[in-house]
Amino acid sequence: MKDIHEVLRRKQAKYAQLGKQIEMLQQAAEKLREVAPLLADSEEDDAAILAEVDDQPQAKAASAAAGTPAPAKARTGSPRWP
Repeated sequence: MKDIHEVLRRKQAKYAQLGKQIEMLQQAAEKLREVAPLLADSEEDDAAILAEVDDQPQAKAASAAAGTPAPAKARTGSPRWP
């Protein structure tokens, strides 16, 4: 049979550990509540940016279909060797 004091000591240590984890999770939740409005506002901006990016390939395809050449990209960096 186990010693009752040893069992009690282990349970108290576990209880203290869980208390610390709960406190850390509460602090993390508070920080997330502070950041959440910033993330919510940026979703609208992100959607607008993504729509602009999605429209660019369609504009290139439309200009290619119309016979207008797409603007050439500038080459940067060193030349590639085979």
